[in-house]
Amino acid sequence: MTTAIQKSATPFKKLPGVLSLQRGMILSDAMFYSLMPGGERVPLYVMRHGIRGTQNVNESKSDDAAASVAGAKGRNVSNVQQTDSAKLAPEATALEVRFDVRFADLSGALFACAPSKSDTMEDINAFKAALSEFIGRAKEGDALDLLSLRYARNIANGRWLWRNRTIAESINVTATIGSSPLQFEALATPLNHFDNPTETERDLAKIIKEGLCGQRDALIKVCARLKFGVQGPLEVFPSQNYLEDKEKGFARSLYQLGNAPQDQDKHGIQFLGQAALRDQKIGNALRTIDTWYPAFAERGVAIAVEPNGASLDAQMFFRSKKTSGFDILRHVGALDPASADGQFLLACIIRGGVYSGGDS
Repeated sequence: MTTAIQKSATPFKKLPGVLSLQRGMILSDAMFYSLMPGGERVPLYVMRHGIRGTQNVNESKSDDAAASVAGAKGRNVSNVQQTDSAKLAPEATALEVRFDVRFADLSGALFACAPSKSDTMEDINAFKAALSEFIGRAKEGDALDLLSLRYARNIANGRWLWRNRTIAESINVTATIGSSPLQFEALATPLNHFDNPTETERDLAKIIKEGLCGQRDALIKVCARLKFGVQGPLEVFPSQNYLEDKEKGFARSLYQLGNAPQDQDKHGIQFLGQAALRDQKIGNALRTIDTWYPAFAERGVAIAVEPNGASLDAQMFFRSKKTSGFDILRHVGALDPASADGQFLLACIIRGGVYSGGDS
């Protein structure tokens, strides 16, 4: 691997006081459908209903069965709730999930760059020139080929299906560019390494790179068909809404779009909008390509590209100040785009975000 930072290069003392990058991955939400025996797909709606569950709180302070029974008399064992679910139609043969993605020209990534009180316009112009030159070198060499293969693999392996992937018996992913479909068997495609790409992955990566290099018609339409090995109205998993002040007795709210079906019985199950995965959740999965962070050799698990290596799953930051995207960006003028730090920085640019250096 090439050296990340040339020793003779002088990094910028600080990042510009105002610095923001606009994301280079343009995504739609992913809509859920029930695939019917004749090939027809019908929208899969979120439904709201009541359940009578049990209390599941770790409050027991005694192993004494009699004490547990006595304690139960002081509070309800039942847990009556309103909750949202999403289930396949009774006749469905598979779940279908669809979204669109397009990668945008990296040359337009710089959204705002302005001085703080401690910056001069000479500093700002030097940083802009260094960032532009770094992106230019990435486009000319093989850096974007390497990076695009990682995004392609995360489309192919269905990582973006989240919990639905873990319960599926088989998943076929189709990525269509124009009228040309590329087929992938998701469960046979690796999740935590990006070695040995297939020719089909390379074909998809070529389109991703073309988008990052400025080709505007590099649209990719992604469709996954999941079979679960059971028949009937099986529960599937769209995004969940996180609510700060949930109404008492309300358990879970699911993400849904569009209008609810009309003329429903007000005393029965209430169908809401169409189930979907949020674009942010899909984007997080597609950018789970960071195997460059220091602890990867020990953990063996890719994490989403975040400037500080933030992982919600592990509830940890995996990058220190010296390995963060903020510090690496200070070295942008001397960074090899094909190096580990260069690849990570390119992925941070595609992610977008605020990198302002303030007045310090």
